Amino acid sequence: MNAHPVSPAPCDAAFPAPAWIAPAAAPRAAVLVLHGLDMMPAQLVPILRSLKLPALVAVPSGPVARADGLRAWWPVDDAQRNARLAAGPADLHDSFPTGRACARDAVHAAVRALRQRAPGLPLVVAGFSQGAMLALDCVLQDPPLSVDALALWSASRLAFTEWAAGLHRLRGVRVELLHGRADANLGIAASRSLRDALVGAGAEVHWTAFDGGHDIPLRAWVALRRLVRVVAAPAD
Repeated sequence: MNAHPVSPAPCDAAFPAPAWIAPAAAPRAAVLVLHGLDMMPAQLVPILRSLKLPALVAVPSGPVARADGLRAWWPVDDAQRNARLAAGPADLHDSFPTGRACARDAVHAAVRALRQRAPGLPLVVAGFSQGAMLALDCVLQDPPLSVDALALWSASRLAFTEWAAGLHRLRGVRVELLHGRADANLGIAASRSLRDALVGAGAEVHWTAFDGGHDIPLRAWVALRRLVRVVAAPAD
C-alpha cells in the first residue's frame, strides 16, 4: 500500500519539466498526455514514441509525490480510496478533490511550454483515469483550456456541479472515450454518464467499451494516433 501523499507543490513553484517526444516528421499537431494516479511519464514515453505521431508530444508529471517515485495530480487519501474500491466501481460525479487548482496550473504550464515549441498547431489532450478527469477539469473550469480534441481513458465525471456551467465549451470538440467493461475502480456506468453529458453538450463523442479493466489497452493508443492524424494541420 502506498503511503499518504506529501503536500502538493505550491502553485507558484516550478513544476517538474515534461518529458518530450519529438515528432516523426514536421509537426502538424501538439499533444499533451496526462498520466493516471501512481504513474510517471517514463511509463508512457516508450509507447508514445512508437506511435510515430506527426506531433510534438509533452508528458508532464503530476505535482504530488507518491511512494516509489510515482506521481499524482492531486492528493489522495489511500484509506478512503481503499474503502471506496472495496465498495465497488464508482462514479465520482459528486467528488470534489482538493488540489485540483494546483493540478490545473501544472497542466496550463505544460501547455504553455508546448505552445512555445509548437505554436499555432491543433492541441490534442489525452489522459488516463485521474489524468483524464483532470483534462476535462482544465477545459471546463476557469481559466478554460482550449483544445481541439480529447482522448479520455477510464474516466468519470468529477465535481460535476462545477463542470456543468462550462460544458458548452465542448461543443464541436472531438472526444474519444474508452472504458473497460470490467473496470473495478471507475465503473462502466460512470463512463456512460460522462458520455451522455458530453454528447448533450454538443461534443463529437466516439465511445468504446472494451473487455478489460482499469488500464490503457492497445486500441486506446491506436485511436489516439487516428485522432491526432484527423485533427492535425494539413501538411505543407
